[in-house]
Amino acid sequence: QVQLVESGGGLVQAGGSLTLSCKVSGSIGGINAMGWSRQIPGKERELVAGISGGGSANYADFVKGRFTISRDNAKNTVILQMNSLRPEDTAVYYCAAVVNNGDGWRDYWGQGTQVTVSP
Repeated sequence: QVQLVESGGGLVQAGGSLTLSCKVSGSIGGINAMGWSRQIPGKERELVAGISGGGSANYADFVKGRFTISRDNAKNTVILQMNSLRPEDTAVYYCAAVVNNGDGWRDYWGQGTQVTVSP
């Protein structure tokens, strides 16, 4: 079994910062790409940021310059540092990882963490 558990969501005022963390645990033979997506009520889930196994990061245009993704391979963790938050960043944030569970590579998702940015 592979599990992804997010933490760090909450309520913050516009202009503030939050740090999301996601730890992968379980039967892990390796972790390739990791990333964060978000879903605003009534809208489709959208990619926020991703990071390859080699550490190359990519970002959605709407977070470039404000959010930073990183990973700690020793801890099987991916982190999303969110600065200069805006009310439109309010969403449920989900982490994802491509994990080798011993039977092959597949995508896994966390349960989501709520981020609310007040005006």
